[in-house]
Amino acid sequence: MKWRTCYASEKTISMDRHKRATTSTQVVLKSDAKSAQRQLRSLGCPEQAANLARFFKTGPGEYGEGDRFIGVKVPVIRKVAKEFKGLPLAEIKCLLHSEIHEERLLGLVILVGQFQKGNDATRKSIYDLYLANIQHINNWDLVDLSAPQIVGGYLETRRRQPLDRLAKSASLWERRISIVATHWFIRRGDFADTLRIAEKLLGDKEDLIHKAVGWMLREVGKRDVAVLEEFLAEHYGVMPRTMLRYAIERFPEKERQGYLRGRPWVRGKQERTNQ
Repeated sequence: MKWRTCYASEKTISMDRHKRATTSTQVVLKSDAKSAQRQLRSLGCPEQAANLARFFKTGPGEYGEGDRFIGVKVPVIRKVAKEFKGLPLAEIKCLLHSEIHEERLLGLVILVGQFQKGNDATRKSIYDLYLANIQHINNWDLVDLSAPQIVGGYLETRRRQPLDRLAKSASLWERRISIVATHWFIRRGDFADTLRIAEKLLGDKEDLIHKAVGWMLREVGKRDVAVLEEFLAEHYGVMPRTMLRYAIERFPEKERQGYLRGRPWVRGKQERTNQ
């Protein structure tokens, strides 16, 4: 079957939903992974698929090596997710195991929605499913969309040791989950786990970890710049350059340049670190 053009793909789903709304007042939720896959694939765009494959580094030796795309944008995936929001966990697991990136993303969007609306038992089941299938959450967009809500959300009122285990993982994506999940806590003014996991990842060799840690530190600084400055005072000298740049991105130019040149500014006063 020949795919529709990119423009038509983005229009089709909204037209279909409008047609159903005008013919019936009852929304019928679909409940199997194959139906979700068929609908998503019908909305694919070859040109967009090629662009996504390049953007997510799917070439030999790159972080997304071997990942496959069909060319469906995130807003369209979210619309499809609404139609399949009641998908059973067993069917969502099928999506997570798909070789198609957008199908895994669809499964995670549905999971996040069910987690947010679920009771304690539902949330535990979703969290357990997430960790049991964590090897399929294998690109930065999949992690960033789901880890704060599912991992951070579940651990909010629980012990946080699972984050430390993930931070020690050989998997780049599990380590990214460990730090990005703490965004949930940051939004609630709780920074301790972010700072602890950030320390564990200071020596990480992966650029995608440097970016994630710097991003979370910057989020801490948005809420309490003194906490970020204290962390930087202790660690800026050993932080990977990308991590440091991300962390201080919102600082005034003079302060930012001070850190980058090894002469950090603290509360507007330049101070050289002890040699």
